Amino acid sequence: MPKIIFLPNEDLCPEGLVVDAKSGETILDVALENDIEIEHACEMSCACTTCHVIVREGFDSLEESDELEDDMLDKAWGLEPESRLSCQALVSDDDLVVEIPKYTVNQVSEQH
Repeated sequence: MPKIIFLPNEDLCPEGLVVDAKSGETILDVALENDIEIEHACEMSCACTTCHVIVREGFDSLEESDELEDDMLDKAWGLEPESRLSCQALVSDDDLVVEIPKYTVNQVSEQH
């Protein structure tokens, strides 16, 4: 069973967390099942960027993103080459190390 290592995030999981995942689950589903409340304003329909994560290890084990996800990711705060929308990224058989960015587009706009 693959593991997801969520790196520490000041607001969502200050200590970080290592959890078991099932192949075929989304990174977001695994996070939510383990009380890591990643924002998902569009209710997982690939219509926003609030669930943006950076896959620090295991990125190549994920299926490639589709055009819709790529278009959404272009709008994400802090976009990196290993960025994915956690509602779209399906866990494979490999372990993942996931960083939850400090901000989302929603949070940035609300704080200014």
